[in-house]
Amino acid sequence: MTQEEAALLAELNVSRETEARLAAFVDLVARWTTRINLISRGSLPDIWTRHVIDSVQVFTLAGAGGLWVDIGSGGGFPGIVAAICARDARPDDRFVLVESDQRKAAFLRTAIRELDLNAQVIARRIEDVPPQGADILSARALADLGALLDHAKRLIAPGGCALFPKGASWQKELAAAREAWQFEAEAITSLTNRDSVILRIKGVSRG
Repeated sequence: MTQEEAALLAELNVSRETEARLAAFVDLVARWTTRINLISRGSLPDIWTRHVIDSVQVFTLAGAGGLWVDIGSGGGFPGIVAAICARDARPDDRFVLVESDQRKAAFLRTAIRELDLNAQVIARRIEDVPPQGADILSARALADLGALLDHAKRLIAPGGCALFPKGASWQKELAAAREAWQFEAEAITSLTNRDSVILRIKGVSRG
């Protein structure tokens, strides 16, 4: 981890205990990525900035906890990272990670077990997962906003919120989604990429 990355973690109020678990998770991701495509191997040198810190900031925007559902969890970003952050800060929070790829689901279960996290994995297609009543829903690099809102409407509890990191084209996605959906959206500029945002969305309904 670079000094700049350490400074970002400090800015996000990450404790030493949480940082140690995040480091253990990074090691786990690196080992498994040699066997299955959790993240691109080219992004491994930048894993702290591009994946870990990017996910920590999603956790900090969640506000009150409860049931957190992460869809398309893949390599555990942001789901496992959020569960690590919550372990000491909000130990009553529960995490459900939805991942249909059986190999990635096996990785997620290994991470949960080795890091002693309050989380479970549903190894099914998102469309086949029953309503969850989630207080928080997250998804990273999964689909365009319109498709994500379709999942959000079914999986989030009334009054819950969705957190979706989005890249430089986020404004186009937002405009397109508003043609079919009604929702409240707040765009928070990413700490790791000034062209990117985390969309915090509430009140999703069909337009």
